[in-house]
Formats: sequence, structure tokens, C-alpha cells
Amino acid sequence: MTARYIDRISVDVDGEGRDTIVCVHGLGGTTNTWTPLMPAFERLRVVRLDLPGSGRSQRAYALNDGPLTMAALVAAVRRVCGALGIEHAHFAGHSLGTIVCHHLAAETPQQVRSLLLFGPLAAPPEAARTAIAQRAARARAEGMYPIADALLATALSATTRSELPLATAATRESLLAQDAEGYARTCEALAAAQPARWPDVSFPSLLVTGDEDAVAPPQAVRTLADTLRAAGSDASVEVLARCGHWTPFERAADCARLARAFLDRALVRATGK
Repeated sequence: MTARYIDRISVDVDGEGRDTIVCVHGLGGTTNTWTPLMPAFERLRVVRLDLPGSGRSQRAYALNDGPLTMAALVAAVRRVCGALGIEHAHFAGHSLGTIVCHHLAAETPQQVRSLLLFGPLAAPPEAARTAIAQRAARARAEGMYPIADALLATALSATTRSELPLATAATRESLLAQDAEGYARTCEALAAAQPARWPDVSFPSLLVTGDEDAVAPPQAVRTLADTLRAAGSDASVEVLARCGHWTPFERAADCARLARAFLDRALVRATGK
């Protein structure tokens, strides 16, 4: 693995595959969101980044840069791709990262080989926007410890909390790794996010969620898949049992299995090999 900063954005690059996958974490995530899935990416060059305001990129969006927005997050991914000479790639996203991937794919579909989406959503439902904005205020006032503990109770499945201590710990540590101000700004970007406007596309997509995912509930994910199909994507949905919103941590083996099978098909489609 090589690690570097590109325009204050922390980037990890693994592997030397002829094709590339770019991995975009969600709110409270980091490059380590994707660690459990790395075996599924072994045929690819894997580019993982900490979004501005998150993880090791906490200072990539400084106070004097103004509000953090979805457009700024998309632009950050584009800058990383440009610096690394990535003209075409598979894109993987989790949670907020799926919205980033949607906008990037909708704006430049010719750059996208496939979309691999975990806990996907088009945008927060209206009822959730106020709660997300309130979480930003709480992070600023109280720091990340109460945020982390509250989310463990709501974002993970009951099975994960009772039977998977490593997944629970990984989720908590990911949240506690966040700078409170950077997390608050990312909350605000998510609260204001709007759905992508899809042109005609031709890439395949896989949407994976948990049956206990309150952020990306199965029926909402199926509706999102219908939207992608209407735009031309060959979109499929997988729902994992006894799983909440942190799918790569909660059901690592299942996510890796699904990702490998999907990417094998997508690589044949994209490269003929």
C-alpha cells in the first residue's frame, strides 16, 4: 500500500490491477470502512480516500473554506482521480459515499465502469434532515463520544451489537476517529444533499443493504434500484439478514462475496477479461 496526500486529501492506493476501483466512505467513515472488502478487490488497483472533513482529511476543508457541500465532496473525488490519472473506474460507496458516487456517475457516466453501493440512498428523506442537522450541533457542543454511543444503538443491528464485538468496536472507533467540527460539517453536507439527476447510463450497479438498516431500508433501496434501471443501469439489490447500516463491518464476508461476484462480471463487461 502507498499512502499520500492529494490537495490535503488522504489517499491509500493498493494493488496494480489494470482496472481501478475508487472507494468512498460514508458519514463517520474512513478508508478503513473498506478494509473488510479488500480481498474482493484483489484484481483491481484500489483507491481509498478520506473525504474532506473526515478521518485523516480532517483539515482538507478548513474553516475559512466555507460550508462543506455535496458538490465539494464530489469535486474532491474528482481531484483525486485526476491526480492519479484515473479516466475510468469502478466506484464503491457506503451511505453518504453512495450519494457522492451517484452525483459523480450522473455528471460523467462515461467515467464509470460500475457502481457498488452499500447502505445506499439517493438523499436523506425530509424527516431525517432536521435530525442530521441537530447531530451536527451536538457534535460541536459535546464532541464525538455521545454521537458514537448513540449511533451504536441505532445504526447497528441487534445481532451485531450482541454477537459481533469486533464489528461493533470498529464502528465505534471509526466514529471516534472523526474531528467533531469536520463531522458536523459533513452532517450539514448530508442534510442538504439532493438526489442526482440521471442521464442515460449503461454501467451495472449492485445495491446492498441490511434488513435492519433504518437509513437505507430495503424498500427504499429497491426504489433507488428502479430509478437506476429507468436510467439504463443493470441494477440488482441484495438484502442481508440481521444487518444494520454498517454493512461492510457487520456482514464483511457476505459483502465481500457479493462484491467479488459483481466485480468479476463488471470486469468482463468492461475489459473482456
